[in-house]
Amino acid sequence: MNLLLTLTLALGLWLGPTDDDAKAKRGTYALTNARIVTVTNGTIENGTLIIEGDRITALGANVAIPAGAEVMDLSGQSVYPGMIDSGTRLGLSEVSSVDLTEDYDELGDLTPHVKALTAVNPNSVLIPVTRVSGVTTVVTEPTSGLFPGQAALINLHGYTPEQMHTGVSLMSMTFPATGRRGWWDRRSDDDIEKAAKKAMDKLNLTWHMAQFFARVDSAYAANPDGNPRPDYVPSMQSMVPVVRGDMHLLITVNMAKDIQAALAWIEEKGIDNVILTGLAEGWRVADEIAAAGVPCLVGPVLSVPTRQSDRFDKAYANAGLMHKAGVKVAIRTGEIENVRNLPFNAGFAAAYGLGKEEALRAVTIVPAEIFGVADDMGSLEVGKKATLFISDGDPFETRTNINQVFIDGWMIPMESRHTRLYDEFLERSPGLDKSD
Repeated sequence: MNLLLTLTLALGLWLGPTDDDAKAKRGTYALTNARIVTVTNGTIENGTLIIEGDRITALGANVAIPAGAEVMDLSGQSVYPGMIDSGTRLGLSEVSSVDLTEDYDELGDLTPHVKALTAVNPNSVLIPVTRVSGVTTVVTEPTSGLFPGQAALINLHGYTPEQMHTGVSLMSMTFPATGRRGWWDRRSDDDIEKAAKKAMDKLNLTWHMAQFFARVDSAYAANPDGNPRPDYVPSMQSMVPVVRGDMHLLITVNMAKDIQAALAWIEEKGIDNVILTGLAEGWRVADEIAAAGVPCLVGPVLSVPTRQSDRFDKAYANAGLMHKAGVKVAIRTGEIENVRNLPFNAGFAAAYGLGKEEALRAVTIVPAEIFGVADDMGSLEVGKKATLFISDGDPFETRTNINQVFIDGWMIPMESRHTRLYDEFLERSPGLDKSD
């Protein structure tokens, strides 16, 4: 009976309707009398921004309003580009205690052919909760294993994963760790060293095999009649774009010693299209990362120090210290249900050294540049997609309300499970019986 209830709950969560009964709509909109924070070209006070279809077609202090446009008077409000979370599991997990709703961790150490996009649940109740906070785009990624699969950059609107996809996929890799996994790790130093060496040997062998497979694949493509067709090996075939530099290699690494080893490995293998993610101790080796010129997705910021001897605020200051050293930094939460807290991760980073302007860039234009989508998102510019939000204050402050969100020109209903619960219990009917 318990199994039946569990299955029913899981299927209900997966197949059930979204929290927002209201439909998104697209048209021509004129956002007038607004403070427009473009990110890349300063701030326009009392400006107008025009949305037609999926694009921004005009913005400035003196803009003609197209005939038939729906005019929105935003006096006292600000318009910002939608925020991008550079590392989450959003859409891949719903209820941690129900295995059927967990799709970010596949069996096996080498599953680079697994695509997170195919497992994204567009009906996740966590998506509306996230996007009403101004977070419009996220990287959702698989975890565990040496090559756990392919992450995807998705917008938080669409009926299918394909509709949500921005077209960007990244190969996830977990760099072998040389330290303890946590306080519960009771292995001896010798056992830790042996495990780390074994993992590095496996990584090097896997990369060598991928390079060989790519060479065979290229030889066959150049001369199908004179060269044998390579056997179809899904794991190796999926690595070909990475080896050739056509797909980003997203390497998760956190400890300072491991970051140094990862940089050395990248240089040794001659890999160019690399992004580092995690970087809990990035501040310790920031100069070396900057010298290597590797962009970094840093976070979560709302975390604790990695070592008891560190100051309490090192996780908060990490992004700022790395940026100061010259590292290109974007911010990630590493979250599932709390991706909505991306603005506050950025806010803490701003307060502890990164600064408000750079923190805003770290959740908008910088990740857009890192992922190669800056022509479409990350700032408010004519010709870019209308992915933005309207707020009554600084989005990094908890007192600020996000009043409206647009994704690819779609005006998104500002409903979520939280707003519906609030409305339901604010006016309970029937209410409590006072005679009880």
